[in-house]
Amino acid sequence: MIYHYYELRLGRERGTQRVLADQVYSTGGPGILGVFTPLLGFASNEALVLTDDRASPDAVLKGSGVVAAERHRMSPTLRPHQEARPEPGGIYVHNWFNVDSEGFDEFLRLSGAAWPDFEGGFDAKIYGLFAIEPTVSEKADGSRRLLLMTRYRDLGEWQKSRDPTTEAMQIFLRRRELTRVSLARACLLAPPP
Repeated sequence: MIYHYYELRLGRERGTQRVLADQVYSTGGPGILGVFTPLLGFASNEALVLTDDRASPDAVLKGSGVVAAERHRMSPTLRPHQEARPEPGGIYVHNWFNVDSEGFDEFLRLSGAAWPDFEGGFDAKIYGLFAIEPTVSEKADGSRRLLLMTRYRDLGEWQKSRDPTTEAMQIFLRRRELTRVSLARACLLAPPP
């Protein structure tokens, strides 16, 4: 299954994110997996939408208040499992990774190896790790991008999960050696109407 991640810039009207979320959930059908609103690291006029290939792009791109959009086509790696949806509540951290192409498979292996200890030790759940369809320039410079979406109970739990003494964090440190750049930002999952 192919997934799509939309980064939307919205107009200045108050409440635009909620209006957009209600509209996208109502008109997009079962392929709309989640509408996310900014918490930390995103501009206040942004919204993010995750869909699978059952959703029409128009349900998102022609949504109320959308003035600009960037769409990323991506494939699931280790997760999400088919038909999985983001769980409500808590916060979601959307972490973008740019890795060396030759280290891509190792990055996936290390991620999967760390997740049992990570999820067992913290109130956190990996929703998905997605491989972004590479651009021409990424192919040329030997890089790949991934998007990791993780649900945490709250920002305090995210901070607690940075504990360098855990087995998971030791594995994540090895994974960092394969990473050129990472960018983590926090958001909230807007509930369906």
